[in-house]
Amino acid sequence: MNGRDLVRSVKAVGMVGTAQGLRTVRSSWRRWRADATGLAPRGAERARVPGAVTGMTPEPGGGVVRFARSELRVRVTAGGAVFLGWDGAEPEPSYAVAGQSPEPDPRAVLEHDKEGGWRVVSERVTVVVSRHGAVELSTPGGVVLRRDLPPRWWEPVEGGPARWVQRSRVAADARFFGLGGRSGGPRLRNGTYRLWNTDPGGSFGPGDDPLYITMPVQMVVADAATHLVFHDNTWEGAVSVREGEEGAGSGHDRVGSCEVRMSGGPLRYWAMVGTPARVLHTWASLTGPPALPPAWALGHHHARWGFGSEQEVRRVVAGYQERGLPLDAVHLDIDHYDAHQVFTVDKERFPKLPQFADELRRHGIRLVSIVDPAVKAEHGVEVYDAGVAADAFVRDAAGRPVRGVVWPGEAVYPDFTDPRAREWWGTLYEERLDQGFAGFWHDMNEPVSFAAFGEATLPRSARHCLEGRGGDHREAHNVYALGMARAGYEALRELHPEQRPFLFSRSGWAGMQRYGGTWSGDVSTGWPGLRASLALVLGLGLCGVPYAGPDVGGFDGSPSPELYLRWFQLGAYLPLFRTHAAIDAGRREPWEFGDEALAHAREALLERRRLLPYFVTLAHLARRTGAPYVRPLWWGTPEDRALRDCADAFLLGDSLLVAPVLESGVVRRTVPLPQGRWYDTVTGTAYEGPGRVSLDAPLGRIPVLARAGTVLPVRGEDGGLELEVWAPAEGRTGGGLVVADAGDGWEETELERFTTRWSEGRVVVEREGGQEGPAPGRPVRVRGLGG
Repeated sequence: MNGRDLVRSVKAVGMVGTAQGLRTVRSSWRRWRADATGLAPRGAERARVPGAVTGMTPEPGGGVVRFARSELRVRVTAGGAVFLGWDGAEPEPSYAVAGQSPEPDPRAVLEHDKEGGWRVVSERVTVVVSRHGAVELSTPGGVVLRRDLPPRWWEPVEGGPARWVQRSRVAADARFFGLGGRSGGPRLRNGTYRLWNTDPGGSFGPGDDPLYITMPVQMVVADAATHLVFHDNTWEGAVSVREGEEGAGSGHDRVGSCEVRMSGGPLRYWAMVGTPARVLHTWASLTGPPALPPAWALGHHHARWGFGSEQEVRRVVAGYQERGLPLDAVHLDIDHYDAHQVFTVDKERFPKLPQFADELRRHGIRLVSIVDPAVKAEHGVEVYDAGVAADAFVRDAAGRPVRGVVWPGEAVYPDFTDPRAREWWGTLYEERLDQGFAGFWHDMNEPVSFAAFGEATLPRSARHCLEGRGGDHREAHNVYALGMARAGYEALRELHPEQRPFLFSRSGWAGMQRYGGTWSGDVSTGWPGLRASLALVLGLGLCGVPYAGPDVGGFDGSPSPELYLRWFQLGAYLPLFRTHAAIDAGRREPWEFGDEALAHAREALLERRRLLPYFVTLAHLARRTGAPYVRPLWWGTPEDRALRDCADAFLLGDSLLVAPVLESGVVRRTVPLPQGRWYDTVTGTAYEGPGRVSLDAPLGRIPVLARAGTVLPVRGEDGGLELEVWAPAEGRTGGGLVVADAGDGWEETELERFTTRWSEGRVVVEREGGQEGPAPGRPVRVRGLGG
């Protein structure tokens, strides 16, 4: 606390000039006092390193290497992931790992290394532990991918959590990706990235960091192999990366480096090695498969903070219907609540919401409700009284409920690290289902408490259950939204067991894909915000969160027709395709931007509708394999260094390459091509990769290319499933996977595999098992024959 905070308090009251402004100032002072009294100062610290090796105890899959001042557990699992835990750290308990940790690989044995340390050799990776505690990860062929130097701890003399640092070296050609949702990505440039889920307090663009989702998940791509490292620690931290440079300094390579610093918690991490696809499959096996959205959630969504009434929603829906524009969902923001109170409805503005929801559903449109975690702290408020009775709210060090300030005023916060609180919170979704809502978006769950100064979240001294272990907000903050998502998802599975839940969350942590997806949050309206939108989706996909998308058009302000249209065209090829804006922003309906923009937006919407079977297939493949829908261009050829630097194009599954326009005035752009033949899906022109081509990008469309030989499931003119086959190059073969979704339930769906080849001057399509042709009655259209 200092004089600047006092000045900010006065300014906050002056600017807001309302009771809410005064509540915000009081809340900020309460948070400061709570931490001043509830957190002990660190005081003097004692540094520690592992010291020299003293022995080893074998265990299944590896063993424990003992040092003079620490010990390291090494365990290779049957799925190929490697666990490394210092100071007795075990894989459990963990918020990221799904269920019990995987079984050890019985073939992996810890044995003496010739340098005086120990090694474990497995099918996918070799782990070498030096006699002073350095750890090397190598390919089966012996190429070193990563060298973790001996860690260092700083332990408070008076007791308390020890902070620690781990420094690592990677190959000179390696590039870093991941760490959650980073607006400047997907490739992580040299710098330091904070691990603390944060509401930026306004719209953001490239370079604003941190944001809503931070994860200690690094994907490192190098010529020799790709590897993923996950530090399973929920405390605040920071990751610093520096790329290497080949031939730097007198002809010598300068290796890349990474430094992970944590303010507390265990030093334990998982590593997995292989191709990008194999690495993310291993990651999904460890942290849980991505939730499968209902098919309608892969269509077009329209949202706005500020619809205000049923009449306004009707007007917008009628606008879509009258103009023949596909619409699958409408999202209601906090203005549909009664006085911004969660799990309520403003009966004056939405007098017959269940009937209205039924009417929309008959037209193929679902209603989606916002859900905030903060509960108005006032007796007589039904949710508050029920939460008090259930002892569900976060408390301070003195045992009093922690109060913050959000939209409804003074509020309390459920403790989503408490199983009892999660169960209680889950029961509240029955009210939402009764109101006719089919899906849910979780907001403000970093969690946010408005602040005149300091951090806009709960006091770090706030007490949490942490599954019965007990702890404070320093450990619980980053997994708060993950617990909220779990509460909602598990409740929906129980309340509507026959339907797949639809839930996505602004904040989250490693493993959040088990419960749903996410969106960009309040991305700024402008060309930089458009570029950040793609960076976020790509980066999150590489952290195992495949279902994501931005606020199309940006959250604030009023986009130009050109900017809106280019954003709309990008959104049509992203998993979550949703327009959204703030209450004081310009309109986001396609017809608000003129006849030309409307015509081009209609084309994008119709193409999204045509590609819906492909998105359904990608959703099922993501659940089965962990592969994201949206993939970087280097996905299949990570050794192609030129593709590692590409941040303005992407692969949609294996079949399509999408090159959005991210700058004003561009009507032609350069597109990098991975290896193989690619067809322009509009002109049919064939191009050979690897290489770069220049393609037309008129205002009406963005370049989209299809891989030669691919089998693409699309929606035919009659509404049925059709197979669009792009001819393989002469002498080559192709193929594709198709999942014909049976609906929005849990019925098992068949995965159909197809191959394509030339035979006697024609393209032959064969289904797995040797049967020529698709399933009976399923039409095939071959394209690219003129290429």
